Parts: sequence; C-alpha cells; structure tokens
Amino acid sequence: MRDMVAGKGRGVMKIMRFATSARFAKCRLTGSSYNVVILADLADLAELADLADLLPSPMLKNTHKPKLPITHSPATLRAMTSMKLSAFRRPEVLFGIVVLAFSFFTYFWNYTNPPYLYWDENYHIASAQKYLNGVYFMEPHPPLGKLLIAAGEKILNSNEEDDQFIGTDYAKDLSTGFSFMGYRFFPVLLGWLTAPLIYLIFLLATRKTQWAFLLSFLYIFDNALITHSRAAMLDSTLLFFCAAQIALYFLILEYRNHRNLFPFFSLLFGVTFACIMTTKALGLILVLLFPVLILQLRKTQRITNHARLPDGQGLRITNIFRQCFQLIHHHSCSLHWPKIAQFFTLSVSGFIIVYCAIWQIHFSLGKKIIPSLPDNGYYQASDAHKALLDSGKTNFPLMLRDHLHFLNHYATGVPTLNLCKSDENGSPFFLWPFGARSISYRWETPDGGTYRYIYLQVNPVIWGLALMGLLTAFAMLLSSVIVPSAASQMTYRKEIALWFGLWLAYMLAVSQIDRVMYLYHYFIPLIFSFILFGYVMMEVKQIGIVKLSEIAKSWMLLGCGALIFAAFHVYRPFTYYELISDEAFKRRMIFPLWELKCVHCERESMYAVPIEGEGN
Repeated sequence: MRDMVAGKGRGVMKIMRFATSARFAKCRLTGSSYNVVILADLADLAELADLADLLPSPMLKNTHKPKLPITHSPATLRAMTSMKLSAFRRPEVLFGIVVLAFSFFTYFWNYTNPPYLYWDENYHIASAQKYLNGVYFMEPHPPLGKLLIAAGEKILNSNEEDDQFIGTDYAKDLSTGFSFMGYRFFPVLLGWLTAPLIYLIFLLATRKTQWAFLLSFLYIFDNALITHSRAAMLDSTLLFFCAAQIALYFLILEYRNHRNLFPFFSLLFGVTFACIMTTKALGLILVLLFPVLILQLRKTQRITNHARLPDGQGLRITNIFRQCFQLIHHHSCSLHWPKIAQFFTLSVSGFIIVYCAIWQIHFSLGKKIIPSLPDNGYYQASDAHKALLDSGKTNFPLMLRDHLHFLNHYATGVPTLNLCKSDENGSPFFLWPFGARSISYRWETPDGGTYRYIYLQVNPVIWGLALMGLLTAFAMLLSSVIVPSAASQMTYRKEIALWFGLWLAYMLAVSQIDRVMYLYHYFIPLIFSFILFGYVMMEVKQIGIVKLSEIAKSWMLLGCGALIFAAFHVYRPFTYYELISDEAFKRRMIFPLWELKCVHCERESMYAVPIEGEGN
C-alpha cells in the first residue's frame, strides 16, 4: 500500500510539473480519480502519453490518454477550437507571420524583374532545359538546385518552348516573351522561406520573441542576399537547407527527451544535409554539427567538479594531461549511447536515402546525347559510362563516380583571382566580412541619363553588425582563455565558441581554394555571424561603465532594426533594378573596399591597379 501511494504521488507530481510548463494552457486534477484535462499543442500529446505510463494502474482507471477519440462532446469540440485559435494569438506565432509577410515583399514580390538573364542564370536555365528534355549533361555543381529550377518551369509552364538552350551550356539571346516565372520560382520561394527559419533559429537561441523578430531583420533586409536570391541560381536553395539544418540542430537539443519528435528531427537532420550536399559542396562545413550534437547528447548537462583542476595547478603539463583524461573519461561515461545510436542511425539513413535518390533522378532524366555539347555530348564520361548511355542503361556507382570526377575536372579549369584584370569580379576571402567586393550583374539605360542596375551590394548596417559580432565574440573567447575567471562569468561561452569555430573553419577551408571566389561564397559564414551577433547581445552585460539591462538591449536592437530598414531603402535601387542617376550612385559609394562603380565612373582600387585590356 505504501509503494502504491508513493508511486501515486510521484506520478501526480510528474504531471503537475509537466502541466505547469509554458506549452500547456491548462491542467486539472479532479478528485481521487486524477482525471487530466489538458489543452495542449498536438505535438506534445505523445510526451503526455509517456507521463501517463508513470501512473499506477489504479490511477489510470478514468484517465484520458492523449489520443483523439472518435467522437467528441460539444464542450470538447469548443475547447479544441479555442486551442487552435489561441495558437495563432501567441506572440511567437504572430511575430513569425509578420516575418513571413515582410520577407514576402523583400524576396518574392515581382521576382520576374528584371526580365533578363544575369550572372549564372545563363548556365542554370540551360541545365534546367536539359532536364525538361531528357538531355544528358554534366555540371560543376550537384543536381538538386538545377532540378528545382526545372521543376518550377515544369509546374508553372510559363513558356511555350523549353528547348532553346539544350544544345549549349550557356543560354543567351532569349526569345520574345520569354518568362522567368517558372525558372526563378523555387530559388525565390526558398529564399523567402529562409526568413522564418532564421526567425526560428533566433527564437530557439534567445528565448525572446521580440529579439528573434528584430534579429531576423539581418536576413530579411540584406540587399546582397535579396539580389542573389531573386534569380534562377543555387545559393538561395543552399541557404534554405543550411538554415533548416541549423534550426534542426536547435530543435534536436530542445526535444532530446521527446519520444516522437527527437527521432523525427534526427531523420530530418540527415535529409537536410543530403539536400545541402546535392546543391553545393560549400555546405560541407555543416557536417561539423554531427559530432557537436553527439557530444551534447549526454545524460548530464554539466561537467562535474572532479573533472576540473584545483586552483593554481592549471599550468603544469602533468595536470593538463590529467585534466584531458578526466574530461574524456567523464564525457564517455555521461554520453547517452542509446540516444546517440538512434540519432546516428536515423540521420545517416536519411542522408544516404535522399542523397542517392536525388542523384538517381539526375541520372534517370538524362538519356539523350546531343553532339553539340562538350565531348560530343558525353562530357567527361568514361568508356564504360558511354557504353551505358548508348545502351540506355544505368549503373549508379559508376555514373556517380564519373560525375564527382567532373566536379574536380571543372574546378581545375576555373581561373584564379586576378585583381589586375579590369573586369575581375572576384575577391579575396579576407575581404568578404567587409562586404567586398561588390559585383555588377547587369545594367541598362533608357535615356542615357539614368541607369538601372542589378548589383550584388551589401546592406552596410547588417554587415557591420555581423562583423561587430565576430570581433566581439573573438574578444570574449580570447579573454576567457587569458583570464580564467572571465570564462566562469560567461553564460554562452560554449555557444559562442561553436559558431565562431564554424565561421573560422569555413574561412580556413576556402582560403585553400585556388580558383576565383566571389562575395556570395560568404553567405554561409554570414549566417554564422548573424547567430554570433545574437549570442553576443545576450552575453554582453555592459559597455564601458554603462551596464546594460534586458530592456536597454531591447531598445538597442530596435534601433539597429530601424537603421537596417533605412539602409535597405538607400541601396534598394541596386536590388530591384530601379532607375538611379550617376550622382545618386556616387553618394552610395561610402566604402572604398566595395569598389562600387557606376557606368561612367573610374574604377579605383585600394589593393590593385586594374590593367585595361587584361580580360578573361
């Protein structure tokens, strides 16, 4: 009897703690039968089932399991309707809707403007038409981004002809009435939907709805991100899946103890990484989130005191090795191995299935050989591969090997950066955090006095805040190493170290690439720097002698949001192909490293002297 009462008490206390959490609107224990009436999010019903299993069998007599019955009383139906309506009145949902609306008008609205090809659209639309017509080809990037470009045209069918460019790898001379509505649809759509993912990331990281909303302005109103995402190119697709991967990282940690959501998010984690790796190889940096997640799936959250050295012994070599051994032993013992096995199995399975499926779709669509294409239409296919194509058969391992070899073959033919060329658009990686160098994608003039530009030009406020976040994060980490007492005072030291480490790893990796690189190759670490800025805002406690309260920091973010919005409108002519005069253009040339150049302006460089006639 005593055991039953004890078990009954534990079960009741468990439900009481669970029911008072922020995710539930109401929990009531009625009399001795302990009936539970819960108005909750549907995603949490399975977790309630786990708690119900904790109750002794006598307590389950009249307890309603969190499974929807076949019939409902009128009162229950009214309660369920009220629950659904109240979900849309929650602040985080309302702010998320506003984020979606703002980003719709910055990214998606009127995305067919300009009605001309620019930058890599010449290549990707030609590739998309090959998919639509079953033409075999090889490309320097994995297939998913171009498959989505083709899918948009297939779904919307915005052009009567879709085979103008199947005999070339570079599209030009558009036919009259050519529409970009289908080809640009999915890149622009995913660029738009990245905004709510960024908002979700900040919401999970900061736990502050207003902060997450204001921090999402870093993505919503950046002119460079908008310009590049409103075209039939690959980077908006890449950023969408990268943002989804980062959001899933936070969700897995948030729901690590949830019976249903943890495996679901683990599976999606592998799926999104497969989508990243079948879009652009630059997303490989996010593979580092796998070991980071595994290390965080521990039974205990904190390192116990026995893993730390006594004061005054931190500089002895023997003690350093002893500390390392203790840390390794502690982490290996505290790891939740069943949960790690579940995460690893599901994420790796999701990755393999989706990665292979996307490549198989690519192989199955490309059967027709067109001799006008490189190497008589065979590109760099091996003899065995050519035989398969001629016979209409497929061999997945062989074809995948040849396509991956072609990626390396293409990279060796890309020129290196040459800042002495008068038409060089590339930039060294160490200038990217400063927003350098801008790229003129296209220009035209209707009257010779004013001009329309599509320019890859950054929002200076956004990139300035991102750079400030990087520098402040580095200073915080450095001070925590030099002054051990500073480390104990940092609340988000691990988080700042993680995202700064990812940023640094990416920059070190691209520094080893010999081929010319461009400003948009910095978009992935730019997202890392956005997250760093959010953590720095939470970590900083004072500036000089001025202490910062939460309210003060909220006002600071509000001011940053206003400046971001103002700067976005200053540079919007470069983003939306709007008319601008040379005088107005020159007023926007505020930072020499950008090398902004109007049509009749002399190009000035701080680090190289362009040589006229030094072309590609």
